Amino acid sequence: MKAATTALLALLALPAGAQDAQRGAALYDTHCLTCHYERIHKRDPARSLVKSLAQLRLEVAQRAASTGHRFTLEDLDDITEYLNRSHYRLTK
Repeated sequence: MKAATTALLALLALPAGAQDAQRGAALYDTHCLTCHYERIHKRDPARSLVKSLAQLRLEVAQRAASTGHRFTLEDLDDITEYLNRSHYRLTK
């Protein structure tokens, strides 16, 4: 189990290929808004726990696991891209 978690974290830290922010928005609206609201991403950036794109990817993966939906790495990358473009604006 620990090896699988380590492997997943390593994959998430890698820069993703071409992400689709529109697809990520649709996935987010469908699966993520059931637990929290869009405004959560508009907190004061100084108080945000997410300081890098790798941290955002990890946060998306951790939250996605609680939805009960089986996301692919492409899904997670697309959601991360959507959130980064729409809210976080972290450098790649």
